[in-house]
Amino acid sequence: MKVRFADCTLDLGARRLIRQGHETHLSPKAFELLRVLVDNRGRALSKSELLERIWPGVFVSDASLARVVTEIREAIGDNARDARIVRTKHGFGYAFGATVEGPETGRTGTDAADCTCWILWRKRAFPLSQGEHIVGREPGVAVWLDSPRVSRHHARLVVSGNVATIEDLGSKNGTIVRGARISLRATLESGDEIRIGPFALVFRAASGQATTETGTRSR
Repeated sequence: MKVRFADCTLDLGARRLIRQGHETHLSPKAFELLRVLVDNRGRALSKSELLERIWPGVFVSDASLARVVTEIREAIGDNARDARIVRTKHGFGYAFGATVEGPETGRTGTDAADCTCWILWRKRAFPLSQGEHIVGREPGVAVWLDSPRVSRHHARLVVSGNVATIEDLGSKNGTIVRGARISLRATLESGDEIRIGPFALVFRAASGQATTETGTRSR
């Protein structure tokens, strides 16, 4: 399968990167990281998830990941100071920020690159753009949690500027934020734990994007 972005073509079957008509060398780790980022366009990937995917079962530092990201950026012509393709999500990880085209891809997207907040669960990251996001059991909601202990529309997350809030939508089992069941809208801060049914979620905001609204930290 071949996919195209910017002035590059990524041949996944032949494991080749072509830029401006010329093959560009990538190390095996760099090619695999680029493939993972392209495959997961539409969401940001945390550093820990990328380390587990690219170096499974091996302990490596964040510096190793940063070196491979630098190699990719140099190969695809991305500017490290103003990266538009492999974007850094400060305090979290990386997101693929270019539109991807190809007869077999079936989709394009750049939304995750503009997100500054995420809901994390295990190895998954749900990007939160500006606006409302429903959490629940019904397929198609923004944060889908497949469990009978989760209501179809269980809770609502709202991102407005630098402020993110959550409110329960009358669910049977409730929404737990920072260890207490909420009855009113609650403002979230990076690192807050949210328990919904059997799921222990973590809210994460990019560095400098912590919520600052006052008077709404209800429980």
